[in-house]
Amino acid sequence: MTTGAPTNEIELDALLSAPDERTITALSSLSGDVLILGAGGKMGPTLARMARRAITDPSRRVIAVSRFTDPAAASALQATGVETIRADLADPNAVTALPDAPNVLWMAGQKFGSTGDPVGTWTQNVVASALAAQRFTGSRIVCFSTGNVYGRQAVARGGAREQDALVPDGEYAASCIGRERVFESIARRTHTPLLLYRLFYACDLRYGVVADIAHKVLHGVPVSLDTAYVNVIWQGDANRLALRALSLATVPTAGESVALNVTGTVVAVRDIAERVGAIAGVSPVFAGTPRDDALIANTDRLTERLPYTALPLDTLCEWAVRWIRCDGRMLNKPTKFEVRDGRY
Repeated sequence: MTTGAPTNEIELDALLSAPDERTITALSSLSGDVLILGAGGKMGPTLARMARRAITDPSRRVIAVSRFTDPAAASALQATGVETIRADLADPNAVTALPDAPNVLWMAGQKFGSTGDPVGTWTQNVVASALAAQRFTGSRIVCFSTGNVYGRQAVARGGAREQDALVPDGEYAASCIGRERVFESIARRTHTPLLLYRLFYACDLRYGVVADIAHKVLHGVPVSLDTAYVNVIWQGDANRLALRALSLATVPTAGESVALNVTGTVVAVRDIAERVGAIAGVSPVFAGTPRDDALIANTDRLTERLPYTALPLDTLCEWAVRWIRCDGRMLNKPTKFEVRDGRY
């Protein structure tokens, strides 16, 4: 196994929240506090910890806002120097009461369960977004979005580009387009710097496409090839890029995209499964027939604007095998990357 593989959640979270020099430099170039809205999800806690570790000026606050239904999650953040606020971001009064901050990351939203709760999905993804966009006019905002806004692309095209037309595939994708539209509308009107952070499949060891595939390979469950290609990115890399992206936020203008695809290069699902199988010494089992389209992204703009050294895919696969074989905790939240009808 690769040296440095995390063996427990303390080590894993330390890796996921470790800033690099570019992240430290980017945050040092900005002034004021960092406010992370919707920080209680899979990615928010380690991003908040990374921001705190990267900002050496103790007078600058890092504030994580969430409903924090698990008090232990808030306590763990507080222990690292991150301030926490419990708030329902769909409540106008709660949003109004939040502290000002010149640097804002919007991470709130709902994906899974959207098919059974469309009203809740639009409330979290659009109504709450409008409240936040209006509350933090004038701040520098990175709004987390998703590649689902593009819909599936012909694999031969090499992935969706930021200027492509958005074609929603299902209720969730439509609501995510709504989130982007309200942020951009309000940012244009109020001259607020904005970046739409279209993240494709961040991978932890407790969840993510690689963890999903590795779990199937190690347990002899067939890996579906219907969706034959994906983009994946290590969550630590995605955290660093999100914080660096604050420095790229610009006031939207007509005809200019303020979106950024954030992910790794396109990789075949079969390739991931076979890498896992080679590491684990098992033969993957496959099912389905590869289709000629998939939810994939072109990353040329990311490479140009936020160059970085990605965690190698082989390393991620090795870590995933070790984590699962050592009974590391899984979140049991499949990415459903193979879903092809937009129903989550």
